[in-house]
Amino acid sequence: MLDEKKAVIFDLDGTLVDSMWMWKSIDIEFLGDRGLACPEDLQKEIEGMSFSETAIYFKERFHLGESLEEIKSVWTEMSIDKYRNEVPLKPGAGEFLEHLASKGIKAGIATSNGRQMVEAVLTSLKIDRYFDVVATACEVTAGKPAPDIYLKVAGTLDLHPSSCLVFEDVPAGILAGKRAGMTVCAIDDEFSRGMEEEKRKLADYFIYDYYQILSRNGAKA
Repeated sequence: MLDEKKAVIFDLDGTLVDSMWMWKSIDIEFLGDRGLACPEDLQKEIEGMSFSETAIYFKERFHLGESLEEIKSVWTEMSIDKYRNEVPLKPGAGEFLEHLASKGIKAGIATSNGRQMVEAVLTSLKIDRYFDVVATACEVTAGKPAPDIYLKVAGTLDLHPSSCLVFEDVPAGILAGKRAGMTVCAIDDEFSRGMEEEKRKLADYFIYDYYQILSRNGAKA
């Protein structure tokens, strides 16, 4: 999987950190505070959207009176405390990042989240030092499944897309990586377990945790 790869690019939620449960909880609480129920199809509908695109979607679908900046500010405040205190790394992720560093393989993050939230989780988990570039979907024209964010990371690293390996947990993200011309490995996550068959079809590889890769490469887990 890592042969001839010069960089590994990670999605954040559900891929590098175990946090998808948190976003569903925040959506339920946010809508509940406004007297609204959380629709069953909501998570699938907003899959891959940037932070700003999601705010637009919420404002239009639920007819919210707040401005987009006010909506994003509330979400940021609600999420940062959870990111700092309740969100762990996915199994084997820390060891895998150390393995990449030892091999001189660059690492990047391509996330739909806002930068404040990304910085909060990376610093709290003490993994910020591993990443050469962090890009958010708010910094590109279109969110996933468009390839923009992955192309931005590759461009910042001055690498051809074919030399990059992507890790993603949902179909929209997998499509974004493939459309960018990159190799994509899907990772298991409780939130997207019902999509496993689709994920396997779209991705080049599928893993249940990062220990699988470490064992194949003879690295210490």
